[in-house]
Amino acid sequence: MIDYRAGNSVRLLENGADYFPALEEAIDAARTDVYLETYIFADDPSGRRIAAAMLRAAARGVRVRIAVDGFGSKSFMGQILDEIGAQGVQVAIYRPETKTFNLSRNRLRRLHRKLSVIDGKVAFIGGINIIDDLNGITEPPPRFDYAVRVEGPLLIDICDVANRMWSLLVWSRFGHRRIRPPPLIADPSEAGDLRAAFVYRDNFRNRRDIEYGYLAAIGNATEDVFIANAYFFPGRHFRRALTDAAKRGVRVRLLLQGKVEYVLAHYASRALYEMLLDAGVEISEYIGSFLHAKVAVVDRQWATVGSSNIDPFSLMLSREANVFVRDHGFAERLHESLEKAAAEGARKVEAARWRDRSLFDRALTTLFYGIARRLMGLIGMSDR
Repeated sequence: MIDYRAGNSVRLLENGADYFPALEEAIDAARTDVYLETYIFADDPSGRRIAAAMLRAAARGVRVRIAVDGFGSKSFMGQILDEIGAQGVQVAIYRPETKTFNLSRNRLRRLHRKLSVIDGKVAFIGGINIIDDLNGITEPPPRFDYAVRVEGPLLIDICDVANRMWSLLVWSRFGHRRIRPPPLIADPSEAGDLRAAFVYRDNFRNRRDIEYGYLAAIGNATEDVFIANAYFFPGRHFRRALTDAAKRGVRVRLLLQGKVEYVLAHYASRALYEMLLDAGVEISEYIGSFLHAKVAVVDRQWATVGSSNIDPFSLMLSREANVFVRDHGFAERLHESLEKAAAEGARKVEAARWRDRSLFDRALTTLFYGIARRLMGLIGMSDR
């Protein structure tokens, strides 16, 4: 059961152009605590910009803590880590990488959340890492992504999850439970009129909460489902929810990755197109830049913004965090943004042309779908 809390302010942030100034401003206003979790913290201009804001906060006596993933933030483990660690910023690494190569489930369980909490009053959640939007891209426009800035009673749940993560990292580092770091104290004061829920995925009691939230929203849809997702490789239940919605007259639209960023993920996901198109699902591929968004809008009444892709790694292995919002105004704003992105930066996949694509493209799709299925079997996920 997802717990929606009333009285929140949730502001939509699009791309790093919105996100980094808002995050930096909040850090510069911090008085007691700055806490950040991220999959990637890059040693690049954006990473150094946020690191500099954290150092300014630490110099004012603010307690500053950073939790990074050991795989995603490998470039962080050099000079920038030494610099901030020497100036009072506490850093914890989730599952540090080893030189041993393996495909075990444990190695694939990553900290994929993008979550920040300032003074227990303001939080940022979404899909944007601490990395330049243009990283790896030679030409603008920037990587297409979203985050939200949150204030209100939802901070109770966000702070609780952040405190548990930090305690887990401290315990794993020092090997006993006597060390009790001071927790983030949430300010539950009402800040708006939005009903929202903080929904996260871990490897304990909340393994499928994000997926169930999506399935419930799609299952209750009566008019429109619009999903933008960077890495789309859903399991049977999710595919069935989409096709069932389309068959009962709901307009179901998917905005997916059009540029080839990871070859395996790109072609494996395309193996699902024909089945979805045949059921009436509309698919567009975003080619304006690299798509990194993980968002959805249903009936312009329900929306989600977060870190969770619709693939096995996000839905079954990684630690993720999304915000679900029940509010027409917020859902409408996100819907309009997706409409604009689809109109200006995407190409629609036509069912007839898709069936007539080249034999080479069909062979690539079949090959990489088979590899993806094989890899899932090797790590014990073939049943999904």
